[in-house]
Amino acid sequence: MAAAAGALRRLVRCGPQQVGSGRLPPPASRSPGSVLTLVPVSPQGLGRRLRLQLRSGIHGSAPAAVQVTVRDALNQALDEELERDERVFLLGEEVAQYDGAYKISRGLWKKYGDKRIIDTPISEMGFTGIAVGAAMAGLRPICEFMTFNFSMQAIDQVINSAGKTLYMSAGMVPVPVVFRGPNGASAGVGAQHSQCFAAWYGHCPGLKVVSPWSSEDAKGLLKASVRDDNPVVMLENELMYGVPFEMAEEAQSKDFLVPIGKAKIERQGTHVTLVSHSRSVGHCLEAAAVLVKEGVECEVINLRTIRPMDVESIEASVVKTNHLITVEGGWPQFGVGAEICARIMEGPAFNYLDAPAVRLTGADVPMPYAKILEENCLPQVKDIIFAVKKVLNI
Repeated sequence: MAAAAGALRRLVRCGPQQVGSGRLPPPASRSPGSVLTLVPVSPQGLGRRLRLQLRSGIHGSAPAAVQVTVRDALNQALDEELERDERVFLLGEEVAQYDGAYKISRGLWKKYGDKRIIDTPISEMGFTGIAVGAAMAGLRPICEFMTFNFSMQAIDQVINSAGKTLYMSAGMVPVPVVFRGPNGASAGVGAQHSQCFAAWYGHCPGLKVVSPWSSEDAKGLLKASVRDDNPVVMLENELMYGVPFEMAEEAQSKDFLVPIGKAKIERQGTHVTLVSHSRSVGHCLEAAAVLVKEGVECEVINLRTIRPMDVESIEASVVKTNHLITVEGGWPQFGVGAEICARIMEGPAFNYLDAPAVRLTGADVPMPYAKILEENCLPQVKDIIFAVKKVLNI
């Protein structure tokens, strides 16, 4: 209690400020991966704290809310599912003794041992085949790729063995396996380690494909994927691992799931619909925060799931806003945005469009290594703002 009171006093001394969405700025001494817990207090103490917050301009969140990085959310999900179901195990390169290349599996090897957390050789085709075979035999493996670029070494196992077996066995052999790891562009890792596979795997019937943005997305989607009886491809983003998000009390429960196939409206709006997934969701929200100062209300949809896609939520938003922009880091041809635009054109929402739908995508080139070229190959906040103004003719 004394520590919480001291933290609050330090915030009050910072002077008037507004923190969006109830997020508290982490002190300089806090490490990026740490967790901030807001400790519940007595009604008298809560009233005093609220008065202090209002006096200083701070908009706090509910006492039970916590700040959790995407990395820690994934780690929680893995821990909870390993504990819940003894059939679940994790395998991949460096996931055990090294705690994972990105520390997603930190502490799990020491807790669950060599039979549940398995280090593999550098052979994606080999250990992906082990995971698929184990799933066919009744286990529920989680197969980690150090990056989804390396999943190309095992794409036959993912698509032909995992994705098609349920259909080819007339529903007799389910393959409950999760393929997860970082996807899309990182920073300065070149063309062979920077591509987005959302459209690649989203193209294939038999697979489910999810793409989290926030900590709640990451935890809820991973837990739902582990419990699903179909093979699920979970496309994370390396640059999001260290980003903290507020996690509601509901999401802290061991039973918290994010349903696969359901998008989330991150911001309500009336003038234009912005649809994106993964890291691009944050860019859309930043652009919306800028545009609202000019009187433009953007509705931001976080897809969460690439396949099956929640077209109904997108259609309902387009009917309301009459304008559509898709934002993604992948290439333009046959991409996620292209699919969304096609589905809107083919459906009833097309008649509500007041302007052509617009796609913002990565540049149609292999990713350059130079930082300035890399930035220009991916949609930035300024690009989204420009596209919105162009679509709205302002």
